[in-house]
Amino acid sequence: MKFKVKDMNIATGSVLVAVMNEKDAFKLDIHSKDRVKIIKGKKIETVVVDIAESCKTVPQGRIGLFEEVLDSLKAKNNDTIRMIPARKPLSIDSIKKKLDGKDLTKEEINQIVWDIVHNKLDSIELTYFVAAGYTKSFSMKETKWLTEAMVSHGDILKISKHPIIDKHCIGGIPGNRTTMVIVPILAAAGLAIPKTSSRSITSPAGTADTMEVLCDICVPLKKMKAIVKKINGCIVWGGAMNLAPADDKIIKVEYPLGIDAESQLLASIMAKKLSVSSTHILIDIPVGKGAKVESMREAKKLKHDFEKLGNLLGRRVKVIITDGSQPIGNGIGPALEARDVLWLFENDSRAPQDLKKKSLIMAGTILEMVGEAPPLLGYRKAKKIVESGLAYKKLIQIIKAQGARITSSKRIKLAKFSFDFTAKKTGIISKINNKSISKIARIAGAPINSSSGMYLYKHVGDKVKKGERIFTVYAESKDKIEYAKDTLKKVDGIKII
Repeated sequence: MKFKVKDMNIATGSVLVAVMNEKDAFKLDIHSKDRVKIIKGKKIETVVVDIAESCKTVPQGRIGLFEEVLDSLKAKNNDTIRMIPARKPLSIDSIKKKLDGKDLTKEEINQIVWDIVHNKLDSIELTYFVAAGYTKSFSMKETKWLTEAMVSHGDILKISKHPIIDKHCIGGIPGNRTTMVIVPILAAAGLAIPKTSSRSITSPAGTADTMEVLCDICVPLKKMKAIVKKINGCIVWGGAMNLAPADDKIIKVEYPLGIDAESQLLASIMAKKLSVSSTHILIDIPVGKGAKVESMREAKKLKHDFEKLGNLLGRRVKVIITDGSQPIGNGIGPALEARDVLWLFENDSRAPQDLKKKSLIMAGTILEMVGEAPPLLGYRKAKKIVESGLAYKKLIQIIKAQGARITSSKRIKLAKFSFDFTAKKTGIISKINNKSISKIARIAGAPINSSSGMYLYKHVGDKVKKGERIFTVYAESKDKIEYAKDTLKKVDGIKII
């Protein structure tokens, strides 16, 4: 049947959607969430149908197309298209199969990932896939296939270097900017480390948000390859690329549900690593109250599974379990965290020593993994690279290659409004709540406003006198400062004994 196109001027961001007038839909026995094929010339697209009850929305004889469909078909307002019924995606049956607790085949998992990448599943169907993985865990074999499918249905960075290094932190720890320290160290040591990083979802800053203070992070794959070929390393935003794109779509569903299925977590992380052709991977699992992983038992299970999956995928994976009981570094928020990193490389006395120590341990571990340092001497080599200035020189090369904004800590500007949170009594800081610290920094404006956030002067175990500063909150408006003050009265942030 033929219809005239109505441009709805709406984008879903992923799913392909068409809107039919309810009378047309009734005549053709088409219901909400049914699939139809839209045909324009030689172009065909399968879309999900929504029903319009009002003729003002979509009149009879017309079909409303969302932006993704218009772009795919190269269609515009008032074009004529043909529409025919279509069956639901093949992967729907596979998702139902997994919900019943049955194992999926390699082909079924591949089809699901293909449908996710090509926007063939609507939000409800994709949610059921995520829920199936959460309630009916994937086997290790299924997780391997899921990882491989995520990689195959996206671009792959291919670099003629060996080894190729990558690292990942499970997350949940404010200020944990080890990536921005480790990449320059390893690149200065002659190792290739094409690092893709994420923006913040629930934290005051992701690595990509912090790196963006210093330079451009939206780098095309071709340019990324050229940078790594020339100077060994980069730190770019993975969301700007088509590397394991199914992962990003799955994460968008997981976030509002507040779930993180272990098998999908494993596949998600490893797919990103394989998409840049990594051969040696270091995984950091911080453990502690307020971290993503709160128990040592859970951390050890995850460690075992990462190493097993890495072996199945033919990659060398090493997992370290670290202290996640409090923030790492002093700055919390993009600009403040970027300043911490620059202070560290500039050998400034204000550099956070906990961030430096953890980064050197991780960089040293990798140097030992690939044979660039003898056992137990990796830390010493990494420390020498930093304190000699070689790592700082490499960081500046990376920043300039990606489009420099700032190369000196002196040029970092913080938000114009601030207030100090002081100790109510003399004692020792026994606890700093990760979630509370993140909440305050986000209320202050981070990461949307990169100059906002929090600066910590004290950590767990430090002595403090009554009236002494524990942290300073920075914000771009007085209203945000007042909101942060009010929230501080209600959250369990700092405990002094």
